[in-house]
Amino acid sequence: MRRRSMVLTASLAVLAAPFPRGLRAQDGATAAWPARPIRLVLPFPPGASPDAIGRRVAERLTANLGQTATVENRPGAGGTIGADLVAKAPPDGHALGFSSTASHAVGPAVHRAVPYDPLRDFTHIALLAEFPLALAVAADGPIRSLPDFLAAARRTPGGLRVGTPGNGTAAHVGVEMIRAAAGAEIVHAPFSGGAAAAMETVAGRIEASFSGLGEVAGNDRVRLLALAARERVPGWPAVPTFREEGLDLVATAWFGLCGPAGLPAAVADRLHREAQAAATAPEVAAVLAWLGSAPNRGLSRAETTAFVAAEAKRWGDAARAAGVQAQP
Repeated sequence: MRRRSMVLTASLAVLAAPFPRGLRAQDGATAAWPARPIRLVLPFPPGASPDAIGRRVAERLTANLGQTATVENRPGAGGTIGADLVAKAPPDGHALGFSSTASHAVGPAVHRAVPYDPLRDFTHIALLAEFPLALAVAADGPIRSLPDFLAAARRTPGGLRVGTPGNGTAAHVGVEMIRAAAGAEIVHAPFSGGAAAAMETVAGRIEASFSGLGEVAGNDRVRLLALAARERVPGWPAVPTFREEGLDLVATAWFGLCGPAGLPAAVADRLHREAQAAATAPEVAAVLAWLGSAPNRGLSRAETTAFVAAEAKRWGDAARAAGVQAQP
């Protein structure tokens, strides 16, 4: 993963399109926006793929808005610490954040007493990337397809062990979704990241791993059985989706731009244009695809809000039904 992050950081260069600097608020009475530097709260640690994506968005905002946009890493508690900072910020467009499956869909369901509502307390601006979760096994093992995997799970006493990036993560909930949809016994095995789960799979200590595609893509020691995507991902055309293999499962680790509730519509609209332009710039889109992101769907602000609402309900329902809780 370190190599991927280094490649991403080195490769993502955004061609800034010219825009007028500054933007008047809707009623014309408030001062021009932005009037001072913009703070971008990122609920992930430095060096992770979301960190590199966030910094490219910050570069574009800095280039086009006439004020410095600075990323502030605030990881912890499944992204809920950083998200809470954004929810409580003044809605003036100078404090924004990055939303995710962890902070706005899974986190509120698996962490106790999350101090914000993932919809009511935010202005959802843009969906930047979606990384489908991938089920992988050892390349030299006997399991060669998702039907093989499910058949083995049903006939193995106690089921098969599936590793994930950790307890209470989206992948953990995704494993429960597979269990419920397939009616097969699966044992969740949490690790400190998707790469660690993949290594344990290759070593034969567990039977499979389930994590973001970017965490196993390019590893020739694993075989990808299925992707939890809506349709086949262009960079991996030979890997079927779960739906194609008979399981109605779509599970993506998505990443978006958001602000506190009450953000002026004119500011949010401008930010939406900038974020979409950054995510779809050829240089950025190519690297995101290489890391396993599905093609950018270009959702409007209203569609982005509806997407987050649907994700919060779907992941939340699944987590509660399975009794998934993050470790204290």
